Amino acid sequence: MTISKSSTGIRLRVPCVEDGAAIWELVKNTRVLDINSPYSYLMFARYFQNTCVAAEDAGKIVGFVSAFRSPAAAEVIFVWQVAVEEAYRRRGLGMAMLTHLLNSQACRGIRFLEITVTPSNQAASSLYRRLAKELGVRCEIYPCFPGWLFPGGKHEDEMMFRIGPLKEMSRKD
Repeated sequence: MTISKSSTGIRLRVPCVEDGAAIWELVKNTRVLDINSPYSYLMFARYFQNTCVAAEDAGKIVGFVSAFRSPAAAEVIFVWQVAVEEAYRRRGLGMAMLTHLLNSQACRGIRFLEITVTPSNQAASSLYRRLAKELGVRCEIYPCFPGWLFPGGKHEDEMMFRIGPLKEMSRKD
């Protein structure tokens, strides 16, 4: 288990199932991310904990990254969501969590980070472009899931951000 302090002074660690409800509340309170079932966050904390990051400040979950290695492409880490509590935004926490994840043993051999983003989520778009710039790699953007695929027909298109190829990073585990 990797535990470290981010440059923001917040503790970064793998999540545990006891964090599931707090993670669900965090994602719900962003009012930007799609809220998934509480069960999905319990699954991430149990079955994908090594590719997820919980950010904790004074015992409270204030950030979360959910991710998994692609079953079809072992060199790809797919980031499902990056959530940061409103009071902790614009402090570099999202970048710190992503960097922490990429430096983890679980990301050994990863060459690409992929994540989908809606066009209206400018904060996320900016974060992933900055990540690519800081890593000195490309950020390719292309359509992934058109809005019409989602029920109800009111979902924005999801654009794929593909960052890489990544260089081997220094591992903390």
